[in-house]
Amino acid sequence: MISLQPLQTLKIPEFRNLMTGRFFLVLSFRMLATLMGWWIYQLTKDPFAIGLIGLSEVIPAVSTALYAGHVIDNTEKKKLLLICNYMYVFLIGLLVIPAFFGHRLLHLSNLQISYFIYAIIFFTGFCRAFLGPIIPSMIPKIVTRETLPNAVTINQATFLTASVCGHALGGFLIHWFGIPGTIVAVIGVMIFASLFFWTLNRHPSEIISRETGVVQSMREGISYIYKTKEILGALCLDMFAVLFGGAVAMIPVFATDILKVGSEGFGLLNAASDIGAMCIIAFLAFVPLKKNQGKILLLAVAGFGLCIIAFGFSSWYWVSFVFLMLSGMLDGISVVIRGTIVQLKTPDHLRGRVLSVNSIFIMSSNEMGQFESGLAAKLLGPVRSVIFGGSMTVLIALLVATTNPKLRRMHY
Repeated sequence: MISLQPLQTLKIPEFRNLMTGRFFLVLSFRMLATLMGWWIYQLTKDPFAIGLIGLSEVIPAVSTALYAGHVIDNTEKKKLLLICNYMYVFLIGLLVIPAFFGHRLLHLSNLQISYFIYAIIFFTGFCRAFLGPIIPSMIPKIVTRETLPNAVTINQATFLTASVCGHALGGFLIHWFGIPGTIVAVIGVMIFASLFFWTLNRHPSEIISRETGVVQSMREGISYIYKTKEILGALCLDMFAVLFGGAVAMIPVFATDILKVGSEGFGLLNAASDIGAMCIIAFLAFVPLKKNQGKILLLAVAGFGLCIIAFGFSSWYWVSFVFLMLSGMLDGISVVIRGTIVQLKTPDHLRGRVLSVNSIFIMSSNEMGQFESGLAAKLLGPVRSVIFGGSMTVLIALLVATTNPKLRRMHY
């Protein structure tokens, strides 16, 4: 049965502005990720170098995430969001130096430029630790509990729509304006996103005075997740599945050396999984899942792994595109279910810390998955590494299905 409730949620001005700002912020992040993968590979011609991008970001992001959750729960979120947004703008602005002047004026080698890029990405990891949980933690303050599942679905749809546009736009901008022009575009989009965050209301009740120490505060968030098996199972499933199934990290290699489609084909191929995810999430917004969400989550992750295996075997561009798109559709289902579980089962006073732990799982799967893909590609070759990763994803889904009955039987 089709539901129009998501459209009612968008009538809330503050929620609409939050989602619009999130769209442009994620758009800039995906443009940047596309640019970094392409830029590093053109400098080094080494797939392992692409993996080091993820490692550079995930180390500071994960190590800071628990403290970030404590700060988010005890700080006015609008102010923190704007600070992190502008800090990101400053750091990415530093990439203008090697992009415009690296070879000609500064006479930097490709290796020196690569090191500079890794250093910038390392420092953006600290911003990422805060930015990841802030926006989801603001949603329950804006919408009612009854409309929260719809808001979560719209939030995920916004994220994935921005991902699709960002990946594709990043590839096209590289083709049209080169690396320097793309960096300028990324900075401009980040600044534009911040304009919508300025319109958000300040919620004084968010500023919480606590006698609890920082370590005890962080421990509370971890303890709650460990005791709530549905959340723990969903997060572990996502982390290990994406960790091994991160074929997207190798798309610059496939586009350049296997499919031979250049920067334009690379941008579209890079967006394929997000196109699939966006389509399925738009569908789920109006035809929501009514029952057996736990089983559907497990089947979706297993199907995701099978699609990654098929992508690894393909040597035809459009076949590769279709399997990546199907993998995105299945991943979109798991994203909606996981996000709804976390939001519905988390109390307000723990939301920042629980979402920070959630961001650790997400960043560990995405960025460490990028590193794992680069390392596996160096050891096994890009094709065999992708097939291996997809196979491991299927095995992870089977393992969680047999060891977590609460998740398997879960309904919401």
